[in-house]
Amino acid sequence: MDVSFTLNGTPVRVEAPEGMTLLHALRGPLGLSGPRFGCGAEACGCCYVAIDGEPRPSCALPAEAVQGRAVGTVEGLGTPEAPHPLQSAFLEEQAGQCGYCLSGILVSAAALLERNPDPNEAAVRAALEPHLCRCGAHNRMIRAVLRAARAMSGASA
Repeated sequence: MDVSFTLNGTPVRVEAPEGMTLLHALRGPLGLSGPRFGCGAEACGCCYVAIDGEPRPSCALPAEAVQGRAVGTVEGLGTPEAPHPLQSAFLEEQAGQCGYCLSGILVSAAALLERNPDPNEAAVRAALEPHLCRCGAHNRMIRAVLRAARAMSGASA
């Protein structure tokens, strides 16, 4: 089955055999490496992508579920030359260690800041709650999201 959707602002079409997950389509035929396989049970957050602006796990979602929809991954946030404020803030706060979980966390944080440009700490913690990180960098991640929100609003970091 051909599945057509918008990926990081660009229309794409992928051949998705029955049973292919969105994560497999992203990492396989579409060649992305940001969304990662963690648990396969939608419980760890490594595979999160934004679907029509809402963070969702992609590891068990059939690829055909995004037909005609907009999918965003960490690759769509910024570039090395022009990083998204979240990416800059995560670097400034040293908010990642191994980095395995970060792509999903960044996608969820970006979705939060899109719908709530001035979140408080509780809102950030709630948005990142579905994400498991074994490195112990959660507090730095919270600070990074709050720093990015300030930067995006023009306030001093």
